[in-house]
Amino acid sequence: MEKIKKILSNIDDNIGDDIDILIDFLKIKSISTIPEYSQECFKAAEWLKKHLQSFGLNTIIYESEGHPIVYCEYVSDKEDTKTILFYGHYDVQPVDPIELWNSDPFTPTITEIDGQECIVARGASDDKGQLLTFVQAIKYFIDEYGELPFSMKLIIEGEEECGSKTLPKFLDEYRDKLSANIAYVCDTSMWDKDTPAITRSLRGLLSEEFEIIGPNRDLHSGEYGGVAWNPIRIISDIISKIYTDSGEVAIEGFYDGVKEVDKNILESWNNLNFNRKEYLLKIGQETSSGEKNRSIFEQTWSRPTFEINGILGGYTDQGTKTVIPSKASAKITCRLVGNQEPDKIIDNIHSYINKMLPEGVVVNFKGSDYCKAIEFDTNSYYFKSASLAIEEEWDVPPVYTGGGGSIPIVEVFKSMLNIDTVLVGFALDDDRIHSPNEKYNVLSYTKGIKTWVRIIEKYI
Repeated sequence: MEKIKKILSNIDDNIGDDIDILIDFLKIKSISTIPEYSQECFKAAEWLKKHLQSFGLNTIIYESEGHPIVYCEYVSDKEDTKTILFYGHYDVQPVDPIELWNSDPFTPTITEIDGQECIVARGASDDKGQLLTFVQAIKYFIDEYGELPFSMKLIIEGEEECGSKTLPKFLDEYRDKLSANIAYVCDTSMWDKDTPAITRSLRGLLSEEFEIIGPNRDLHSGEYGGVAWNPIRIISDIISKIYTDSGEVAIEGFYDGVKEVDKNILESWNNLNFNRKEYLLKIGQETSSGEKNRSIFEQTWSRPTFEINGILGGYTDQGTKTVIPSKASAKITCRLVGNQEPDKIIDNIHSYINKMLPEGVVVNFKGSDYCKAIEFDTNSYYFKSASLAIEEEWDVPPVYTGGGGSIPIVEVFKSMLNIDTVLVGFALDDDRIHSPNEKYNVLSYTKGIKTWVRIIEKYI
């Protein structure tokens, strides 16, 4: 702690400069999903390269068919030092609907929201502000000591918001250079503005689409109604039997590999400031559709799901058309947890659907895609040291949350490089990520920089 007092004091004294650096970065319109902004993405990569080089880091820009990746490598000359891998992204979402913004999305504005000083701009929270908390912490450490207490690989991509198509090529080409003891990602949230969090798990994602074919053509319901199998009726029957009355998925083997959450983690979740009724009312609901014997936290962080995302079939225009459609289709996704095996789940879903089909009715499966769930050992040195560092800065220990969604790169780090990831972020639920008037609290930014300095200090 004594070793970094000067750095923490320097951050307090120079926070205006750090905000100016973030504002300069936020002005770049690095929208990855719209081809017209490809030069802006390259501009953002160049900005990062120049900034990292300004405090002595060896940095290159990796180019392929998509937007460039910024790669930085630092090698410590000390023996027995650890190697860390840090990941972030500089690309941002489109700004539509532009008319709902209170100011230009790429003219960063500092304003007060709910009593908190905030920076409003596209990318402020996702992920430019978050990314710079780590980058600026590295800068302060090098400025003070002239070196880092570890070796480091830094990957900053420009396609996170549009599928990361370039990243697999980069990882495959640089695989031999990317070995590390641990990875860090700053693209997650705190529990609330006073309670930091470390994400201990991420649910995986499985997707499939299936098409039911009944009669060999659309039929007149007056002539064939009551005789021909209606594919929409069959899909409705399939879907209606997927869930039990207690909210569990009835597909055979669906819960194979699902583990119960450690009692200490469950207790920490139960102690969080959380109002179940208010949470549900915010989405216009009064009850939960999930497993009846599970809390909201379990349902969203540690339990698998089966969701129907869309159904298409028959006549959907205005008015009435008395038709029995030949085809109908449904799109489904499953959130996976623990050691669930996607291939087995897909096979079981296919078997379930096939068993539900009347004789002579055909199903076509359009092809599945998936990424596996991932869960980390929170008793490892890296999680414990990060937790201690966070508590030192925020005066409260972080809660170990689960990620309801998926971060594919984290699963890739594990499966390809055999590296666990510590997910530490300082975003808030009201940061309006992907929405108009996205913001990042100045306190999240400043204390985020300090938190990373404290995490770095644990390697000395």
